[in-house]
Amino acid sequence: MSEPPFHDRDGWIWHNGDMVPWRDAKVHLLTHGLHYASSVFEGERAYNGKIFKLREHSQRLLDSGESLGFEYDFTVEQIDDACRELIEKNDLPNCYIRPVAFKGSEFMGVINTQNSVHVAIAAWPWEYIGAAGQTQGLRLCKSIYNRPSTEFFPSTVKAAGLYTTNTLNKNHAHKAGYDDCLVLGPRGTIAESTSANMFLVIDGQLHTPVPDCFLNGITRQTVIELAKGEGIEVVERDIPVGDLAKASEVFLTGTAVEVTPVASVNYDDAKYDFKVMGDVETRLIQRFREVTGMS
Repeated sequence: MSEPPFHDRDGWIWHNGDMVPWRDAKVHLLTHGLHYASSVFEGERAYNGKIFKLREHSQRLLDSGESLGFEYDFTVEQIDDACRELIEKNDLPNCYIRPVAFKGSEFMGVINTQNSVHVAIAAWPWEYIGAAGQTQGLRLCKSIYNRPSTEFFPSTVKAAGLYTTNTLNKNHAHKAGYDDCLVLGPRGTIAESTSANMFLVIDGQLHTPVPDCFLNGITRQTVIELAKGEGIEVVERDIPVGDLAKASEVFLTGTAVEVTPVASVNYDDAKYDFKVMGDVETRLIQRFREVTGMS
Protein backbone atom coordinates (compact mmCIF):
# COMPACT_ATOMS: atom_id res chain seq x y z
CA MET A 1 0.00 0.00 0.00
CA SER A 2 1.44 3.39 -1.03
CA GLU A 3 1.99 6.18 1.46
CA PRO A 4 -0.64 8.97 1.50
CA PRO A 5 0.43 12.34 0.06
CA PHE A 6 1.81 14.76 2.60
CA HIS A 7 -1.01 17.27 2.20
CA ASP A 8 -3.65 14.66 3.10
CA ARG A 9 -2.73 13.05 6.41
CA ASP A 10 -4.06 12.87 9.93
CA GLY A 11 -2.25 14.57 12.78
CA TRP A 12 -1.05 17.96 13.93
CA ILE A 13 1.52 20.50 12.76
CA TRP A 14 2.95 23.25 14.98
CA HIS A 15 2.81 26.65 13.23
CA ASN A 16 3.85 29.92 14.85
CA GLY A 17 2.98 28.70 18.34
CA ASP A 18 -0.30 26.93 17.56
CA MET A 19 -1.15 23.28 16.95
CA VAL A 20 -2.94 23.17 13.61
CA PRO A 21 -4.79 20.13 12.15
CA TRP A 22 -2.48 18.59 9.54
CA ARG A 23 -4.73 19.30 6.53
CA ASP A 24 -5.24 22.92 7.59
CA ALA A 25 -1.52 23.76 7.81
CA LYS A 26 -1.25 25.96 4.72
CA VAL A 27 0.54 29.08 3.49
CA HIS A 28 -0.35 31.55 0.73
CA LEU A 29 0.69 30.97 -2.87
CA LEU A 30 2.72 34.21 -2.83
CA THR A 31 4.83 33.24 0.16
CA HIS A 32 8.35 34.59 -0.32
CA GLY A 33 9.93 31.30 0.73
CA LEU A 34 8.23 29.52 -2.18
CA HIS A 35 9.36 31.99 -4.85
CA TYR A 36 12.82 33.00 -3.65
CA ALA A 37 13.91 30.12 -1.39
CA SER A 38 14.02 32.31 1.72
CA SER A 39 13.71 29.22 3.87
CA VAL A 40 15.81 27.11 6.22
CA PHE A 41 14.97 23.78 7.81
CA GLU A 42 16.10 20.98 10.08
CA GLY A 43 15.86 17.21 10.11
CA GLU A 44 15.68 15.45 13.47
CA ARG A 45 14.85 11.98 14.77
CA ALA A 46 13.08 10.84 17.89
CA TYR A 47 14.02 7.46 19.34
CA ASN A 48 11.73 6.00 22.00
CA GLY A 49 10.21 9.41 22.70
CA LYS A 50 13.50 11.34 22.97
CA ILE A 51 14.64 13.66 20.19
CA PHE A 52 18.32 13.11 19.46
CA LYS A 53 20.45 16.26 19.84
CA LEU A 54 17.33 18.42 19.98
CA ARG A 55 19.03 21.56 21.30
CA GLU A 56 21.72 21.39 18.65
CA HIS A 57 19.12 21.11 15.89
CA SER A 58 16.96 23.94 17.25
CA GLN A 59 19.98 26.20 17.59
CA ARG A 60 21.10 25.39 14.05
CA LEU A 61 17.65 26.33 12.73
CA LEU A 62 18.05 29.76 14.32
CA ASP A 63 21.65 30.12 13.16
CA SER A 64 20.82 29.13 9.58
CA GLY A 65 17.97 31.63 9.45
CA GLU A 66 20.08 34.41 10.93
CA SER A 67 22.65 33.82 8.19
CA LEU A 68 19.85 34.70 5.73
CA GLY A 69 18.81 37.75 7.73
CA PHE A 70 15.90 36.19 9.64
CA GLU A 71 14.72 37.75 12.90
CA TYR A 72 12.85 35.18 14.98
CA ASP A 73 9.97 35.62 17.41
CA PHE A 74 10.80 32.28 19.05
CA THR A 75 13.68 31.27 21.28
CA VAL A 76 15.63 28.05 21.04
CA GLU A 77 13.88 26.86 24.22
CA GLN A 78 10.45 27.47 22.68
CA ILE A 79 11.37 25.50 19.57
CA ASP A 80 12.67 22.65 21.74
CA ASP A 81 9.40 22.61 23.68
CA ALA A 82 7.33 22.72 20.48
CA CYS A 83 9.16 19.70 19.03
CA ARG A 84 8.59 17.67 22.18
CA GLU A 85 4.93 18.72 22.41
CA LEU A 86 4.39 17.83 18.75
CA ILE A 87 5.63 14.25 18.90
CA GLU A 88 3.63 13.68 22.08
CA LYS A 89 0.41 15.08 20.56
CA ASN A 90 0.89 12.98 17.41
CA ASP A 91 1.83 9.90 19.50
CA LEU A 92 5.08 9.44 17.57
CA PRO A 93 7.82 8.18 19.92
CA ASN A 94 9.89 7.08 16.90
CA CYS A 95 9.75 9.51 14.02
CA TYR A 96 11.39 12.06 11.76
CA ILE A 97 10.85 15.74 12.66
CA ARG A 98 11.00 18.64 10.19
CA PRO A 99 11.20 22.19 11.61
CA VAL A 100 11.16 24.88 8.91
CA ALA A 101 11.43 28.68 8.98
CA PHE A 102 10.49 30.81 6.00
CA LYS A 103 9.63 34.33 4.93
CA GLY A 104 5.92 35.10 4.51
CA SER A 105 3.70 36.83 1.95
CA GLU A 106 3.63 40.49 3.03
CA PHE A 107 5.73 41.62 0.05
CA MET A 108 6.58 40.04 -3.30
CA GLY A 109 10.00 40.82 -4.72
CA VAL A 110 13.60 39.79 -4.35
CA ILE A 111 14.05 41.88 -1.21
CA ASN A 112 12.35 40.35 1.84
CA THR A 113 13.04 42.73 4.73
CA GLN A 114 9.30 43.51 5.00
CA ASN A 115 8.32 39.85 5.23
CA SER A 116 7.64 38.12 8.54
CA VAL A 117 9.36 34.91 9.58
CA HIS A 118 7.13 31.86 10.02
CA VAL A 119 8.23 28.78 11.97
CA ALA A 120 6.49 25.42 11.56
CA ILE A 121 7.23 21.87 12.70
CA ALA A 122 5.89 18.57 11.34
CA ALA A 123 6.65 14.97 12.32
CA TRP A 124 5.97 11.59 10.72
CA PRO A 125 7.22 7.99 10.76
CA TRP A 126 10.13 7.58 8.34
CA GLU A 127 12.75 4.87 7.88
CA TYR A 128 14.92 6.38 5.15
CA ILE A 129 17.51 3.67 4.59
CA GLY A 130 16.72 1.01 7.16
CA ALA A 131 18.36 -2.37 7.53
CA ALA A 132 18.67 -2.95 3.77
CA GLY A 133 21.03 0.00 3.40
CA GLN A 134 23.29 -1.26 6.18
CA THR A 135 23.48 -4.82 4.86
CA GLN A 136 23.73 -4.09 1.13
CA GLY A 137 25.39 -0.69 1.07
CA LEU A 138 24.64 2.22 -1.23
CA ARG A 139 25.78 2.62 -4.82
CA LEU A 140 26.98 6.11 -5.77
CA CYS A 141 27.72 7.74 -9.11
CA LYS A 142 29.29 11.05 -10.14
CA SER A 143 27.09 14.08 -9.57
CA ILE A 144 26.24 16.57 -12.30
CA TYR A 145 26.68 19.62 -10.03
CA ASN A 146 29.26 20.44 -7.35
CA ARG A 147 28.87 22.29 -4.05
CA PRO A 148 29.24 26.10 -4.23
CA SER A 149 31.91 28.07 -2.44
CA THR A 150 30.96 30.33 0.46
CA GLU A 151 32.00 33.19 -1.85
CA PHE A 152 28.73 32.61 -3.71
CA PHE A 153 26.35 31.60 -0.91
CA PRO A 154 26.50 30.71 2.82
CA SER A 155 26.87 27.10 1.74
CA THR A 156 27.62 25.65 5.18
CA VAL A 157 24.08 26.29 6.50
CA LYS A 158 20.89 24.27 6.04
CA ALA A 159 19.18 26.59 3.56
CA ALA A 160 16.43 25.30 1.28
CA GLY A 161 17.91 27.02 -1.77
CA LEU A 162 21.03 24.84 -1.61
CA TYR A 163 18.90 21.73 -2.03
CA THR A 164 17.99 22.56 -5.63
CA THR A 165 21.31 21.11 -6.78
CA ASN A 166 20.90 18.21 -4.34
CA THR A 167 17.56 17.37 -5.93
CA LEU A 168 18.97 17.55 -9.45
CA ASN A 169 21.90 15.35 -8.45
CA LYS A 170 19.71 12.78 -6.71
CA ASN A 171 17.26 12.66 -9.62
CA HIS A 172 20.22 12.06 -11.90
CA ALA A 173 21.47 9.22 -9.68
CA HIS A 174 18.11 7.47 -9.55
CA LYS A 175 17.57 7.82 -13.29
CA ALA A 176 20.98 6.20 -13.84
CA GLY A 177 20.12 3.34 -11.45
CA TYR A 178 22.13 4.48 -8.42
CA ASP A 179 21.15 5.33 -4.85
CA ASP A 180 22.97 8.66 -4.61
CA CYS A 181 25.84 10.79 -5.91
CA LEU A 182 29.36 11.64 -4.89
CA VAL A 183 29.47 15.44 -4.86
CA LEU A 184 32.69 17.47 -5.07
CA GLY A 185 33.45 20.85 -3.58
CA PRO A 186 34.69 23.98 -5.37
CA ARG A 187 38.33 22.77 -5.19
CA GLY A 188 37.51 19.53 -6.99
CA THR A 189 37.87 17.36 -3.88
CA ILE A 190 35.25 15.15 -2.21
CA ALA A 191 32.53 17.04 -0.32
CA GLU A 192 29.56 14.76 0.47
CA SER A 193 26.64 12.90 -1.07
CA THR A 194 23.50 14.82 -2.06
CA SER A 195 22.42 15.23 1.56
CA ALA A 196 24.77 13.30 3.85
CA ASN A 197 28.34 13.62 5.07
CA MET A 198 31.01 11.14 3.96
CA PHE A 199 33.72 9.15 5.75
CA LEU A 200 36.50 6.93 4.38
CA VAL A 201 38.35 4.25 6.33
CA ILE A 202 41.99 4.24 5.18
CA ASP A 203 44.55 2.08 7.00
CA GLY A 204 42.41 2.05 10.12
CA GLN A 205 42.05 5.84 10.22
CA LEU A 206 38.79 7.71 9.60
CA HIS A 207 39.14 10.37 6.90
CA THR A 208 36.45 12.99 6.25
CA PRO A 209 36.35 16.20 4.18
CA VAL A 210 36.73 19.59 5.83
CA PRO A 211 33.18 21.07 6.11
CA ASP A 212 33.92 24.42 4.49
CA CYS A 213 31.42 24.20 1.61
CA PHE A 214 28.78 21.90 3.07
CA LEU A 215 26.85 21.35 6.29
CA ASN A 216 28.87 20.14 9.27
CA GLY A 217 26.20 17.61 10.18
CA ILE A 218 25.21 16.93 13.76
CA THR A 219 25.39 13.19 13.07
CA ARG A 220 28.81 13.79 11.50
CA GLN A 221 30.03 15.49 14.67
CA THR A 222 28.55 12.69 16.78
CA VAL A 223 30.31 9.99 14.74
CA ILE A 224 33.64 11.83 15.02
CA GLU A 225 33.25 11.88 18.82
CA LEU A 226 32.29 8.19 18.87
CA ALA A 227 35.27 7.27 16.69
CA LYS A 228 37.69 9.09 18.96
CA GLY A 229 36.11 7.33 21.92
CA GLU A 230 36.80 4.04 20.17
CA GLY A 231 40.45 4.97 19.72
CA ILE A 232 40.05 5.57 15.97
CA GLU A 233 42.13 8.47 14.65
CA VAL A 234 40.04 11.01 12.71
CA VAL A 235 41.63 13.03 9.90
CA GLU A 236 39.79 16.04 8.43
CA ARG A 237 41.35 17.04 5.11
CA ASP A 238 40.81 17.70 1.42
CA ILE A 239 40.27 14.27 -0.12
CA PRO A 240 40.90 13.75 -3.86
CA VAL A 241 38.54 11.36 -5.65
CA GLY A 242 41.49 9.05 -6.32
CA ASP A 243 41.85 8.40 -2.59
CA LEU A 244 38.72 6.25 -2.80
CA ALA A 245 41.08 3.58 -4.12
CA LYS A 246 42.84 3.57 -0.73
CA ALA A 247 39.62 3.16 1.29
CA SER A 248 38.52 -0.20 2.65
CA GLU A 249 35.19 1.16 3.93
CA VAL A 250 33.12 4.24 3.04
CA PHE A 251 29.96 5.37 4.79
CA LEU A 252 27.51 8.27 4.98
CA THR A 253 26.12 10.02 8.04
CA GLY A 254 23.08 12.22 8.57
CA THR A 255 19.79 12.39 10.43
CA ALA A 256 17.99 10.66 7.58
CA VAL A 257 20.61 8.02 6.66
CA GLU A 258 21.93 7.72 10.23
CA VAL A 259 25.15 5.71 9.58
CA THR A 260 24.92 3.81 6.29
CA PRO A 261 27.71 2.01 4.39
CA VAL A 262 28.58 2.71 0.76
CA ALA A 263 29.19 -0.40 -1.35
CA SER A 264 30.61 1.30 -4.43
CA VAL A 265 31.30 4.57 -6.22
CA ASN A 266 31.32 4.87 -10.01
CA TYR A 267 33.21 7.98 -11.05
CA ASP A 268 33.99 8.61 -14.73
CA ASP A 269 35.71 5.42 -15.91
CA ALA A 270 36.70 4.22 -12.43
CA LYS A 271 34.72 1.96 -10.10
CA TYR A 272 35.61 1.77 -6.42
CA ASP A 273 34.28 -1.07 -4.25
CA PHE A 274 34.22 -1.15 -0.46
CA LYS A 275 33.50 -3.65 2.28
CA VAL A 276 29.98 -3.28 3.65
CA MET A 277 29.62 -3.47 7.44
CA GLY A 278 33.36 -3.68 7.92
CA ASP A 279 34.97 -3.48 11.34
CA VAL A 280 34.90 0.31 11.71
CA GLU A 281 31.36 0.68 10.35
CA THR A 282 30.06 -2.10 12.58
CA ARG A 283 31.62 -0.57 15.69
CA LEU A 284 30.38 2.95 14.95
CA ILE A 285 26.86 1.83 14.00
CA GLN A 286 26.60 -0.08 17.26
CA ARG A 287 27.85 2.90 19.26
CA PHE A 288 25.45 5.21 17.39
CA ARG A 289 22.55 2.90 18.21
CA GLU A 290 23.56 3.05 21.86
CA VAL A 291 23.80 6.86 22.11
CA THR A 292 20.52 7.43 20.25
CA GLY A 293 18.66 4.88 22.35
CA MET A 294 17.94 2.50 19.46
CA SER A 295 19.53 -0.44 21.27
